[in-house]
Amino acid sequence: MGGRVTKERGYVMNWSNWSEFFAMGGYGLYVWGSYAVTFICVFGEIFLISNRRRTLERQYGLINGLNKKEINNETTS
Repeated sequence: MGGRVTKERGYVMNWSNWSEFFAMGGYGLYVWGSYAVTFICVFGEIFLISNRRRTLERQYGLINGLNKKEINNETTS
């Protein structure tokens, strides 16, 4: 099902239709499932990092704003 051995390129897979390709010789659920889990983890990590960055920028902005007010109050008095 779907493969042949050649001298030049080793084991070469060939499928007669797309459903055989997605089935992956009966291991399609594991193959495509692992791709899905990997992509979900990668995109989740990107989302969490960007969310954390926004939170830190917001916190830094508040801290920086408080420091500027304190400096302005000290110089005017």
